[in-house]
Amino acid sequence: VGIHKVHTAQFKLTSEDYVEADVGKEVTLPCHLSPDTSAVATTIRWFKETECIYLYQNGQVTERSGYEGRVSLITQELERGNVSLRLRGYRRSDTGDYICQVIHGEQKEEAAVGLWDREGK
Repeated sequence: VGIHKVHTAQFKLTSEDYVEADVGKEVTLPCHLSPDTSAVATTIRWFKETECIYLYQNGQVTERSGYEGRVSLITQELERGNVSLRLRGYRRSDTGDYICQVIHGEQKEEAAVGLWDREGK
């Protein structure tokens, strides 16, 4: 029997092109590991454009000022590879491009999702 080299699990991130939000409401920015891989031991960063607004690392959470208490992961879903970001109290200034970055060992993957204002069309 040959010695098998253990490869780090290869995963991709899947998202949607954009989601729409209503002012004052909660919106979920979708992002999932594919195939379903537990994200508990990964580093998860969410960026708005180039600003890191949310960091999850070793179970510790850091939120950017202005987003404190407004952004969260669905922690019980992390084991199923759901790294979607929930944003509470959507404001028009939240409109823009968001990037989810997941780092697992040597592998780094990113996915982008746009957040659009439902009325601003």
